[in-house]
Amino acid sequence: MLTKAKAKDKQTSYEFVMLEELVKEDHLLRKIDKYIDFSFIYDEVEELYCHDNGRPSVDPVVLFKMTLLQYLYGIRSERRL
Repeated sequence: MLTKAKAKDKQTSYEFVMLEELVKEDHLLRKIDKYIDFSFIYDEVEELYCHDNGRPSVDPVVLFKMTLLQYLYGIRSERRL
């Protein structure tokens, strides 16, 4: 059955929220991001990745940070991240 959207079904406004605004300035995750340089991970895992074969990988720093979040907040499943 073909139906048309009614005027009340249309979204009339948008709200733009920046993630920076949602996290307090003194939050633990901000401190970790400020004081720890995670770029050393690239050197540690470089030999584990093939440079000329395969699909593009997920950034290893992102994977490490996800694991850190799981540990800090007791998240047992990656799906809950």
